[in-house]
Parts: sequence; structure tokens; C-alpha cells
Amino acid sequence: MSSLNHPSANSAGTALIVGCGYLGKRVAQRLIADGWEVFATTRKSSRAKELSAVGAKPVVVDWTDRRSLRSLPGHDRMLVAVAYDPHSSVSRYDSQVGGFRNLLQATDPAADLCYISTTGVYHQADGRWVDEASPCRPPREAGRVHLEAEQLLSRYRPRADWTVLRLAGIYGPQRVPRIADVVAGKALTADPDQYLNLIHVDDAAAIVMAAWRAGQAARRRYYVVSDGNPVLRGDFYRAVAQMTHSPVVRFENAASARPGPQRGGHKRIWNLRLQTDLYAQSQFLYNNYQQGLQSIIPTPFSSAESTT
Repeated sequence: MSSLNHPSANSAGTALIVGCGYLGKRVAQRLIADGWEVFATTRKSSRAKELSAVGAKPVVVDWTDRRSLRSLPGHDRMLVAVAYDPHSSVSRYDSQVGGFRNLLQATDPAADLCYISTTGVYHQADGRWVDEASPCRPPREAGRVHLEAEQLLSRYRPRADWTVLRLAGIYGPQRVPRIADVVAGKALTADPDQYLNLIHVDDAAAIVMAAWRAGQAARRRYYVVSDGNPVLRGDFYRAVAQMTHSPVVRFENAASARPGPQRGGHKRIWNLRLQTDLYAQSQFLYNNYQQGLQSIIPTPFSSAESTT
């Protein structure tokens, strides 16, 4: 780990964001507003200007290459929020587990680490409520690699400061699930009677900050992160259609969309631990999908807005 970069005299400390994408950039902005010096990794030098625009200092590294990690700066806090690139020549396992192992070996265990996982680690598919105590037998590879990465973290840093946040589906500006299909009037291959669990990206960023601020109360703990208000997929997509003045939503092949090895589970996320330790329901910027969508979808709506 490089010692060339130290926090400036006026900074609160130095933070490293590994995987500075949709969520990471918002966390970077919050850290910078609080006086932190922020470094953000990217695999592509072409993204350097984008990261600089939010105030972060870009560091070009590939966590599957141990040698490139030598250029990482020293840091007091670290956020790991790496999304797998399906176009990568590296397998999901080698990236999300192997790369994370390399990172843990290359960085200082004294840093306060927040790892972004997923509620996809849960296998439950019968509409039941799940929380941190629920068993995890993920049916999909994406969930399996996150669960193994969580286990790596606890093995490599058994007494260090870290927090795991298992996020539900992130939505927000330029990221509304299936909005392009709804606007286009396409039939959705989904079961309207299955639940969606959601978290607005701005609340997710605030919760990352809350986990760091919580100190030892949140250390070596796991949290499921959602707004606490699951919604039936049918209700969600119909609301999107109404707000975008789109055709009535049609669903097809609903039976084939029921949970299976390659599909997400039908469950409801119970976020009581999150509310108790980190982020009370009264702190949510968007308590439910209706509030979130109203803040995202403009009035009047233009089809040019339907990017996801």
C-alpha cells in the first residue's frame, strides 16, 4: 500500500472507495461535504474525469491484478461497492471473490471498511419476511459470490472494524426498474404478485455514512438495507405506467417468472436492526416507492427520461 498520499491538514481523514459507481459517487459527495479527502478506484482511465467531477481523486487499478493494488493510497475508511461487469473476461467469482481477497491482503486492516452486499444472499421464495438471522442459501451465482466475500471478510479481519450492508434493489434518478419497457408498452415477464424490496440510492448513501458514524455499535455486524416497505411488482409497475402516462402494464408468462435457480426470490425484507442501530424510519428520505418515484419521474414526463 502506497504511503505517498496522506490526508491534507484540513481534512477529516482519507477515504477510499473501491467501485465508485451509482452508489459510490453519492457516498463520495457526502464524505467530501464532511471534509474527507476521497480517493476512488476505477478500472478505466476514461472514467477519471467523471470521478474528478464529484470531487474524488481517481486511482486506476484492477483488483484482480495484485500488482496494481500497490498504488492504493493510505486510508481511514474504505467502501467496497464493486459491481460485476458481465462483459469482463474475468469470471464473476474471480472478480468478486478473488479480487476482494486481493484487496483485503493489500490494504490496512485498521481502516473502517463498509462492504456492499445484496439481499440476493437469501434463498427464501415464498413471500416470508427475512432479516439478518434468516438462513442464506443463495440460488444465483451473484448471491453466492457476495456471501463468500462476506465470509472472506470475517475470516481475514476477525477483529477489525467492518460492516456489511446487504442492499435491496437500488433505484433512483436514471435507474427505475423496467421503466423503458413500461414506457414502450412491452409485456413484462414477471409475476405481478411477487414482492420487490427497494432502497433509494440517496438513502443507501446516507446509510453507509451512518454505519461509519455508528462506531463499535455497527462493527462486525450485518444489516439488511431496504426502505422497509415491500411492494408487489404489479403495483410498482402500474405506478410507473401511471406516472409516465404509459400503456396499461401487461404481464406474460407469470408462471415461468416464479422464483427458480436463475431468478430473484419472492421475499420481504425486515429492516428492524437497521432502524434500531443506524437509520430510524423517520430518517428515510424516501419511506416507500411512491415517494421515491415522485422525486424521480418528472412532470410532464418525456420518453427520453426512460433510460433503464
